[in-house]
Amino acid sequence: MSKDIILKAENISKQYRLGQVGTGTLRHDLNRWWHTIRGKENPYLQVGDTNDRSTKGESEYVWALKDINFEVERGEVLGIIGKNGAGKSTLLKILSRVTAPTTGSIKFGGRVASLLEVGTGFNGEMTGRENIFLNGAILGMTKKEIASKIDEIIAFSGCERYIDTPVKRYSSGMTVRLAFAVAAFLEPEILIIDEVLAVGDAEFQKKAIGKMQDISKQGGRTVLFVSHNMAAVKSLCTRGIVLEYGGVVFEGGIDDCIEKYNSDSVFENETQYNGSKIIKKALLHTSNGLIKYNCSFKLEIYFEAKNSITNLVLGIVIKDLNDVELIGVNNRHYHQEKINSSNIYNGRVTVYIESLKLFPGEYKIDLYLGDSVTDIEIVNDAIKFTVSESFHNGILNSLNFKLNKVFHDKIVWKYNKIND
Repeated sequence: MSKDIILKAENISKQYRLGQVGTGTLRHDLNRWWHTIRGKENPYLQVGDTNDRSTKGESEYVWALKDINFEVERGEVLGIIGKNGAGKSTLLKILSRVTAPTTGSIKFGGRVASLLEVGTGFNGEMTGRENIFLNGAILGMTKKEIASKIDEIIAFSGCERYIDTPVKRYSSGMTVRLAFAVAAFLEPEILIIDEVLAVGDAEFQKKAIGKMQDISKQGGRTVLFVSHNMAAVKSLCTRGIVLEYGGVVFEGGIDDCIEKYNSDSVFENETQYNGSKIIKKALLHTSNGLIKYNCSFKLEIYFEAKNSITNLVLGIVIKDLNDVELIGVNNRHYHQEKINSSNIYNGRVTVYIESLKLFPGEYKIDLYLGDSVTDIEIVNDAIKFTVSESFHNGILNSLNFKLNKVFHDKIVWKYNKIND
């Protein structure tokens, strides 16, 4: 049985020149022209650093994407996941024809509608109703076709009261609501959604995900979905690709993709404290690639110091994305688990929480290392992780961020020395 491929990306690469807007210097343009008239390849396609935003590169060129290949079947919901800077948004802009690839080609089997950024494709001076007709026309629909859907679009968006008001007066959430409703109800064959849905409130996000499930299963339309919310990705997508440094590092079932994404939640220290780098690496271990409400939590922190540390204190702080501190613990809380050795230079400290009670959402971890007197090193936002939707009874009565004794008794600290 042959596959019904609606989108095929072949050898997609995108190169950017850092530091300036434009094609570069006159010398570079002349060099490109000289190679072109001789029938040779652009010489600057042979240079460029990997797209690692955390390091200082040697080249003024960077590959935001490099040799991306994948196929999407009609009616499939494909999740595209990866860390910040992995190339997700660049890939979606190429698929949406907002920008062209440096090399490679894309074959489409239908109309494409995309929702990439708040307000993309909307004219702020026009009303919501006028923008619906404008976007429909861009998608190639007739005025009659748009008019037949406009009542459903307005009702779904929840912006009835403001539909004849210029869009420039909308909040970002209202703009996203209307933009998503337009993209979903005007029946494109391919719907591309970036994590812009996170701007909407929780009610609308749930409503939007349900709509995407309906249009893929019942309407046979294809959805490409980017999000850092692994719970949303897991509930919506059937297959996924994982991007890292502009390349595809994994492709497969969505559960395997999420496990790959979360297993790579590794922090490599780039901060300095008093001229030294003490915390070298932190590894967050998850259960089946996800952290769920009330599941176990295991974090390993590796450190190496030039001078010995006495009475080592290792702490973590778990925060939400607004930097509100929810949980803060360190081994100083536990008399039986203090590390009193006076000759500690390196090692691994494992923090194990038997039952982590956090609402579904995204969180960050700060790392702290010190001794009984001094702060040696603090690393903010070392790791990000997602707590998936809870299948709890819906009433989280046991949730308590004040670290009561019951919570403390379920935390274990373990130190292992690493031999030189």
